[in-house]
Amino acid sequence: MSDPRPIGVFDSGVGGLTVLSEIRNRLPYENTVYFGDTARVPYGVRDLAEVRWFAYEIIRYLITLDVKLIVIACNTATAAALKTAQRSFDVPIIGVIEPGARAAAIEANNRRVGVLATEATVRSRAYAQAVSYIDAGIRVMEQACPAFVPLIEQGITEGPELEAAARGYLTPLMRERVGAVILGCTHYPLISATINRILGPEVRLVSSAGQTALEVGRILSRRGLLRRPENKDDEGKSAYVCSADPGEFAALGSRFLDEEIRAVSPMAVIEALKARSEGNGASGREGRSRLDVPLIY
Repeated sequence: MSDPRPIGVFDSGVGGLTVLSEIRNRLPYENTVYFGDTARVPYGVRDLAEVRWFAYEIIRYLITLDVKLIVIACNTATAAALKTAQRSFDVPIIGVIEPGARAAAIEANNRRVGVLATEATVRSRAYAQAVSYIDAGIRVMEQACPAFVPLIEQGITEGPELEAAARGYLTPLMRERVGAVILGCTHYPLISATINRILGPEVRLVSSAGQTALEVGRILSRRGLLRRPENKDDEGKSAYVCSADPGEFAALGSRFLDEEIRAVSPMAVIEALKARSEGNGASGREGRSRLDVPLIY
């Protein structure tokens, strides 16, 4: 049996494309819909309650597109909303923090793990708690990196400005002699070359994207939700939606994915989501109702 419904993936901007790319590489026959909340990026400087509200709005929108699984491809939104969202909606929802924590616990040969994350994710202590749950003997040091996401969203993924910011954030972790560093924001793999160069080869860099994609595959297989291709060339299609600046999103996303993408940005989406949110609140099991928004595949 084949389930052609798409996988929904969302982030505050283009960073979640790192997760989408891994999903497409590991599950090439699956259809996907990516939502970048470019109207409200960055999430990391916001209050977690506000981010939770944003996440619920986007989840409701993705449900109207009849997605079969949702990936919160944003560490801040995962910390803010994952647990309550899993209880509130009927569609399977996964985040990116636990997969990253599991990978770091394996890679940290000296039992010292650093975390680079947004201010909101660091405040939540979500990574420290996740790693401790896996292995209470691992010491976790978290470092907020407020400059990274704005730079990446501007397309700055190398150069002196990024280098200076990265050295400032990494120096405290290097003093603590961490054995592994978690890229605790899905934007950060886009600047991993700079981070790797500063840390040196003795420190393992951990991204949750690959582990998250594996978890998506496991869930779809276990629930019988995989799309079965008609032939080996029947690859899945991807649609991209953003809440503002579709041209900029498409240009930046195309650069990061190394392929041309088109972004549809119906400005009515956010207003419709806000209106829906006012009626639904943020709790209780929620069903499906269609929202007529075109997608470009």
